[in-house]
Amino acid sequence: MKKIIYLDNAATTRTSPEVVEAMLPYFTENFGNASAIYSIGSSNKEVISKARAQIAGILGARENEIYFTAGGTESDNWALKATCDAYADKGKHIITTRIEHHAILHTCEYLEKKGFEVTFVNVDENGVVKMDELKAAIRPDTILISVMFANNEIGTLQPIKEIGELAHEKGILFHTDAVQAFGQVPINVDELHIDMLSSSAHKLHGPKGIGFLYIRKGVKIRSFIHGGAQERKRRAGTENVPGIVGYAKAAVMAQKTMTERIEKETALRDYLIDRVMNEIPYTKLNGHRTLRLPNNANFSFRFIEGESMLIMLDDKGICGSSGSACTSGSLDPSHVLLAIGLPHEIAHGSLRLTLSEETTKEEIDYTVDNLKQIVEKLRGMSPLYEDFVRKNQK
Repeated sequence: MKKIIYLDNAATTRTSPEVVEAMLPYFTENFGNASAIYSIGSSNKEVISKARAQIAGILGARENEIYFTAGGTESDNWALKATCDAYADKGKHIITTRIEHHAILHTCEYLEKKGFEVTFVNVDENGVVKMDELKAAIRPDTILISVMFANNEIGTLQPIKEIGELAHEKGILFHTDAVQAFGQVPINVDELHIDMLSSSAHKLHGPKGIGFLYIRKGVKIRSFIHGGAQERKRRAGTENVPGIVGYAKAAVMAQKTMTERIEKETALRDYLIDRVMNEIPYTKLNGHRTLRLPNNANFSFRFIEGESMLIMLDDKGICGSSGSACTSGSLDPSHVLLAIGLPHEIAHGSLRLTLSEETTKEEIDYTVDNLKQIVEKLRGMSPLYEDFVRKNQK
């Protein structure tokens, strides 16, 4: 079997061995339902409380403000739909951006059909939300602002503190989709004025199928999933004890290694960006050059079709993506790349490479060396590139 170089950590991450080890007893020995009275069940309530407290501590939140869900998509849906349900008497207007994950955008489309108005704020060429537009969008009936902490495709970090301060100044709830950011960069919900925050374990070497929604005390949103009294009557369903344990373990590990990991990944990311930009002509870096996730690099290569590039990279054992994993298979160009001003033909030639602490410089060199050859080969088959070269030689 050929060696795999995995550079799609924004899509999902390898569950760490330490996380798997922490989870195993709750599949086999301590398997009881946490809502049961007998000890092998009821003891798991304490396990869940401990995990909840560990995650809350990382965010600077209270234990009773963390609600476990099945992942980031559920958390996003819950935050938006339940807020609109609970605060409809106050207003029916929400604000978000054009570069949100589809878990937000599609939920907003659903809410529009239910009679809510949504303002989609533009971003600049680096993917940073235009604060003047956001401020201008606020109305007396605005009940919620939802802006992602870091973009899942181009990695750009948003001015979350400034947005949170603005929202609270106007008496508006502020939600952030932090699926890509939690565990990658420092987050304190009080300092950043965040009312709700979504996260998912599998983005930081935890298991799939578990996430959480932080809900600030006093935010009066209702249950999203009905059928039981779990999660303090706000999220029905038998608790995923192994997943919760695994998430807490992954979060604690991420917190402990964050400083050195950010330093390592940023250096390696910049090395990757510099090599690609210096050695492959007609290439654009997407997203802010420095205000971006430590592990994210996103490029657009002119005269290239992204899917062909991914297939050829895969043949070399290199895993990357052309954007969000949730839109793979779509023939449409990335809505994020279109939002930052790229024309369709350039947006189609995009490549996202996302690193982890396990990525090595040797793997980056191997990737760039092969990427250069692949781009050259694909451009050699492109009549558009042939015409471009011919015109520029005149």
